[in-house]
Amino acid sequence: MTYPRIAVLMVLTCFAIRPAIAEPAGMVHVTTSKNFAELVAAIDLAAKTEKIGIVTRASATNGVKAVLGKDIPGNMVIGIFHPRFADRLLAASLPAGIEAPIRLYLTENTDGSATVSYRKPSAIFADYPDGGPDLMVLADELDALIARMINQVR
Repeated sequence: MTYPRIAVLMVLTCFAIRPAIAEPAGMVHVTTSKNFAELVAAIDLAAKTEKIGIVTRASATNGVKAVLGKDIPGNMVIGIFHPRFADRLLAASLPAGIEAPIRLYLTENTDGSATVSYRKPSAIFADYPDGGPDLMVLADELDALIARMINQVR
């Protein structure tokens, strides 16, 4: 075998055995019976029911359409939080403040259904040991609140 062939095989082998990227701990994906627009509306209602604010909303679908004139499947990140949680979060761990708001990722599926994905706050805030038990109590409360929201939008 010639040197160039060996080099090509070595390069191809590197691509073939690249490691898979692991999903972050605490990820949850729930495929709903709703279409994308219905899921967005249901999240809005669930947030209101659970008394948590929608503080950010970013849609790649809308941005790509507005800037590039191209249609892509429904795709939106909704940030949820509330000052009652912010106060406790920052008292427990100032560095953990960068994690607020908690993000819900809504995606449109090829079959017309929609999925909501998020990382559990308990997994997010586990990265901040300086927050101690107060931060983990808050994280557990947020886990339960988001689980209730997700149950409302299924």
